[in-house]
Amino acid sequence: MNNVPKSLQYSKTHEWVRRDDDLFTIGITDHAQAMLGHLVYVELPEPESNLEVGQECAVVESVKAAADVYSPVSGEVVEINEALLETPQLINEDPYGKGWLFRIRPYENEALKLLNSEQYLKQVVSEAH
Repeated sequence: MNNVPKSLQYSKTHEWVRRDDDLFTIGITDHAQAMLGHLVYVELPEPESNLEVGQECAVVESVKAAADVYSPVSGEVVEINEALLETPQLINEDPYGKGWLFRIRPYENEALKLLNSEQYLKQVVSEAH
């Protein structure tokens, strides 16, 4: 749970966001993958699809549960991590690196309502109680 990189932003639904110039890379947090356990299947959004904040856009499935992934940003999907289709365990092994889910080009004037690492950690701790 203490694996919460300070350089990223987070949603209340356990997605992380990394700004890469005009694109955002999206994934699920280490906490989320740990709660799910060993991932066996991933369904990703279609490239060129348009997403709104809070929209269900992907599914991650483990041997014990399936979880929806919600887009933390409104915009157009420009790339998906195709490696996950063959090897969903990359999310377990490296959730903030090789386990990224998709990249999105945000709409102009997108106001992000995201948490910083400290705010996200507080949320995770409060959920545990």
